[in-house]
Amino acid sequence: MGLVPRVSEQLQRLQERTGFSKTDLVNRAITLYEYVEAEASKGNDLLVRQKDNGELFIVKIL
Repeated sequence: MGLVPRVSEQLQRLQERTGFSKTDLVNRAITLYEYVEAEASKGNDLLVRQKDNGELFIVKIL
């Protein structure tokens, strides 16, 4: 699978941070994306809450 340089670097950083293999990370990414896309197609939002102050942000995946 060919990755653009920026994504390849992100994958490397994720490997270092998590200890997961490239295959594990790609599998998790696809599973997460499928879930997020399915929820978005139902009109639902993905929210992130900041731990320090509880502020909520809507995450838009383009």
